[in-house]
Amino acid sequence: MPRHIVCLTFDFDAMSGFIARGMTSPTPISRGEFGAVAASRILALLGKHDVLSSWFIPGHTLETYPDHCKQVFDAGHEIGHHGWTHVPPAMLTREKEEEGLSRANDAIRKLTGKHARGYRSPSWDLSPHSVDLLLKHGFVYDSSMMGDDYTPYRVRRGDVIELERPAVFGKPTRLVEMPVSWTLDDYPHFEFIRTQTWILQGLMNAGDVLENWVNDFLYLKRNLDWGIITYTFHPFVIGRGHRMLALEKLIRTLAENGAVFMTMEQAAAEYDGRAPFRE
Repeated sequence: MPRHIVCLTFDFDAMSGFIARGMTSPTPISRGEFGAVAASRILALLGKHDVLSSWFIPGHTLETYPDHCKQVFDAGHEIGHHGWTHVPPAMLTREKEEEGLSRANDAIRKLTGKHARGYRSPSWDLSPHSVDLLLKHGFVYDSSMMGDDYTPYRVRRGDVIELERPAVFGKPTRLVEMPVSWTLDDYPHFEFIRTQTWILQGLMNAGDVLENWVNDFLYLKRNLDWGIITYTFHPFVIGRGHRMLALEKLIRTLAENGAVFMTMEQAAAEYDGRAPFRE
């Protein structure tokens, strides 16, 4: 029987992403603060439609907004790992990356009673050490890479990538990759950021973006008997009024087309059951 799974995921960065980019003046910090306002709106919408989701929360947000994070957990949503700060692991030493991994996991355990099962790297940029560290710390899945669109796969380690030679792929591990895409992320479509060296234009029409998001699900439904599509949202981005209306339309349209909403942990477990890892 065909089964098409939707994972709605929320990166509750608050102001941590701006801080990681050195944007610590009052206005960018206030943009991050809006994430706390929007989180309540999003939780109400998800509750209205009886949809569970996954929230990837940096340790900085967990300790800055403990009450909001508790509301997420109390509503039944998954709490995933999103680093301690929002600095990409590729910019950290192995020691600093592991330190942040442990520190944020302790904060998650304090809130939920257990360590996170899933990890999403800040800015979707893993380091050469990330896979080893995720395996060492007992993670079940990662959601940072883009090697497929509708089908999870096993994360490799030991790839050899050189400019002048063909890629040599390492061995798959038990770690499940729950793939993502910038096209299914609200941030590049909607956010406007201007610095001295670059501009992110953003500010796209929400209806146009919604059409793309719906069509990606419809393609899955028409071409695969089983698959998972992951949407990535940021509360301070999707939480603006017209975008909240688009998010509700997305939920309704997907439900009308037979979508099965799951947390990412649930979806990864279903994939693992369908394709068990063998050494």
